[in-house]
Amino acid sequence: MDSPIAEAEAPIRKRVRNPEAHRAAILQAAQAVFAERGYARATIREIARQAGVTHGLVMRHFDSKENLFVAAVPGARDVEQLVQGDPEGLPERIAHGFVSRMERAGGNDPFVALIRSAASNEEAAVRLYMAMHERSTAAYLTAVTAADAEVRIEMLAAELIGVTFNRYVIGRGALAELTPDQLADHLTRVIRAILYT
Repeated sequence: MDSPIAEAEAPIRKRVRNPEAHRAAILQAAQAVFAERGYARATIREIARQAGVTHGLVMRHFDSKENLFVAAVPGARDVEQLVQGDPEGLPERIAHGFVSRMERAGGNDPFVALIRSAASNEEAAVRLYMAMHERSTAAYLTAVTAADAEVRIEMLAAELIGVTFNRYVIGRGALAELTPDQLADHLTRVIRAILYT
């Protein structure tokens, strides 16, 4: 049994400075909190608590709740991978990547959060859209080279948000009844028209 003196002389644990480990812990906690509470009800303080870091450290890494959401939840970051490769295959990669991600997401995708936020908190929806849009546009501009590329990318975003609303939020109608493969095939044709015609 340790004496009080021995306990008092025990070395004090120093905080380890490891930005990569902190960032990973924050992202893992953010995924859990956003999945459990949704975008609107999740707080930076709760995410920081679950990650074992301070509120200030979360803000130092991500600047805002919107940026943290975009970084933590699959969505815009997937675009950076999808644009790699032959431009001719881009519409198919986008369509299949989107459908695959949405089918796995279980309601925790950024597009679903965006639509739900718009209904309850327009300001939050605008901030979330702008954070997602900025990251996605930068990635798409590496592959879409038309003179009106930014307009085409906005049209693509509008199409994907519309499909999200119809199939993954409302869950009714012809799009909701398609198999994932059928949806991806239809979406490929629409995306090809948006980006290349």
